[in-house]
Amino acid sequence: MHRDLYKFDIWLKNAAKLNIRELNNFLGGIKRDKKAIENAITYRYTNALAEGSVNKLKTLKKTMYGKASFETLRKKLLWYEKNK
Repeated sequence: MHRDLYKFDIWLKNAAKLNIRELNNFLGGIKRDKKAIENAITYRYTNALAEGSVNKLKTLKKTMYGKASFETLRKKLLWYEKNK
């Protein structure tokens, strides 16, 4: 994987040399998230499962319009997981 990180760094440097405004904006975002991108290149593991669960919980919470108690939300989430 070390080689892939090297390729990533070379690509960043070459892309920056092009000096294209839109590409530079894109590179700025990549540079802000560089550590996360390097981790994705280096490791096989992600937090996708946790992110999916959080998204599911947020969606369920929105459908309840904030009118339910924590206990009701908990029961509904447990029911949903059991019956999907």
